[in-house]
Amino acid sequence: MKIDEKISILEAILFSVGEPIDSEKLEESIQADKETLDKLAELLNERYKNCGSALCVYQLGSSYQLGTKEEYAQYIKKAMETKNNAKLSQAAFEVLTIIAYNQPVTKGFVEHVRGVDSSGVVNSLVEKGLLEEAGRIDVPGRPIAFKTTSNFLRCFKLKSLDDLPALPNQEQQITLEDLEVKEDDNMEDSD
Repeated sequence: MKIDEKISILEAILFSVGEPIDSEKLEESIQADKETLDKLAELLNERYKNCGSALCVYQLGSSYQLGTKEEYAQYIKKAMETKNNAKLSQAAFEVLTIIAYNQPVTKGFVEHVRGVDSSGVVNSLVEKGLLEEAGRIDVPGRPIAFKTTSNFLRCFKLKSLDDLPALPNQEQQITLEDLEVKEDDNMEDSD
């Protein structure tokens, strides 16, 4: 099979599925290894770029998805008559951060870290497709664990969770004492 035909097969599969599809499934369907699949996706993106297409192939973790380039989002929203997506609250960002860096975790874990009930926020993020269930933890009560989705990766423009920014280490953290010293300095400057 010629490479152009494999590229067209990849395009047909991605177009038909419409959602992220796991690379292993694509490798099996196209009869190609991971390295070849990556190259085919790259060549398909080049094909789109060379002809000025609005389409592109996104790699989302171990999945691929056919989508449109970001610069066309406003036109697509208008055509679909959709309202702007509601912005995420501070609580939603906190929950996403906790889960993204520690996944899979339970609601109880999130609540322990945040210090407040987070059930509603977690449920809302599941409804938005940013979180999903990741099975049950083998402890009494068998609570449900949650993890981020490929939609989370796409929304935050990440190829994988490895692209998350590094957490600050202990030396980079600001302590309460540091804040009090800065506040005292500011008060002295205003006198």
